[in-house]
Amino acid sequence: MDVPELLEAAFLLVPEETATENDITVGDIWDYLVHDEWEIALGLLEEFGEPHSLPLAFWEKLAEAADQLQLERSAAWCHWRCSELRNGVIRADLTLRPAAEARRTTPISGAGVLRPMWDIGLLSPTGGRAVSIAGLWVENMPMLEPGGRATVRLVPLTPSHWTRVQPGQQITMHEDRAVAGTAVILEVCLPATVMPAR
Repeated sequence: MDVPELLEAAFLLVPEETATENDITVGDIWDYLVHDEWEIALGLLEEFGEPHSLPLAFWEKLAEAADQLQLERSAAWCHWRCSELRNGVIRADLTLRPAAEARRTTPISGAGVLRPMWDIGLLSPTGGRAVSIAGLWVENMPMLEPGGRATVRLVPLTPSHWTRVQPGQQITMHEDRAVAGTAVILEVCLPATVMPAR
């Protein structure tokens, strides 16, 4: 499929009564599609998908369109949303340790590149602490500086590890043995097919 076909297919998956926070409607997007304003239409469709539960196919079509348009940040976001729908998402308030207190002295990318380890309270077979890996997306920021604080989205590599995580729980982020940051869980949304951890 080419870009217009992909965007139209995604567009058709948005319920007709849906509107963005800025009162942009499905009809407004159609006008952009008709006039070959694909980048604008893509951006608006991304906004439609954020607060609403649109299907995986919606995000897959947007990701492919963004890839074809070579819009790196949009493509990364749409692929990320596909991962969230497959593996679930945990939103958290993350505070990184200051550079003087941690190994990291450079900012982390906000676009889902980092996949740190998280101490979420799991134990290893020998009774020691175990960690679980989850990708990290920083909301509304391109980078997060050491010592910085932001709302983040975590996509678990193994969703079943995260079934006991609850809002209000504190977890720690690790890039090595040392604590790199501390996060408080805000929201947990795992796929319905995930079995509880044992």
